Amino acid sequence: MWQGIASVLLFLCLWQVGSGWAESRLFPGPLTVFRSLMREALHGPLIDHLSITLARVSISFIIAMAIGTVLGVALGRLPWLDRWINPWLVILLNVPALVVIILTYVWLGLVETALLVAVAVNKVPNVAVTLREGARALERDYAEVAQIYRFGPWRTLREVIIPQLAPYLLAAARNGLALIWKIVLVVELLGRSNGVGFQLQSYFQLFDVPRVMAYAAAFVLCVLIIEVVLFAPLERRAGRWRR
Repeated sequence: MWQGIASVLLFLCLWQVGSGWAESRLFPGPLTVFRSLMREALHGPLIDHLSITLARVSISFIIAMAIGTVLGVALGRLPWLDRWINPWLVILLNVPALVVIILTYVWLGLVETALLVAVAVNKVPNVAVTLREGARALERDYAEVAQIYRFGPWRTLREVIIPQLAPYLLAAARNGLALIWKIVLVVELLGRSNGVGFQLQSYFQLFDVPRVMAYAAAFVLCVLIIEVVLFAPLERRAGRWRR
């Protein structure tokens, strides 16, 4: 942990030195960005727009993880279904996210539903591919033990299947969160009138680089808090059964 903190502090120091050397308003230092962040948080609309974007990210994340997990496990356990669906996964993984966003807005209109659909379509294939590999790696010995002791389907799912899938679920969740919030910002930039993406577009048109970086820093801070508070404890807990 301390090495990570030292790495961040070193980066901030180099950033401050570089901005001082450049002496350009288009390359502000961390202190300038921090002051812009505090102004936007205390007297500006940052909290409102950040809350809207986080709500969209949360809903999109839940939808994508639920659909992708069910699909991925089914593909991993049913080879015939995997042979049918795999070409579509490959196609969706390689279709540019921007194309999906534009087509979704054209077909569904500039509404919240279009935003959620666009984000889910971009993320579900990634989750499905990860969980498919997890389902393929399930140990048959554990399943046989559960059958011998008559665990039943729900207890088998809770105590045998989910613990083995936990690393894959966490990997998909981490990657999903990183991808979803980026896509949400693009969707907001293209077709919404609120949210962090909309604000970034507004400040970009004004060439207000400190505020652009302030909004980006606020969102990155939220993601880091989620990592420390949620994902790291879940990872430790999920790995206990292997000891």
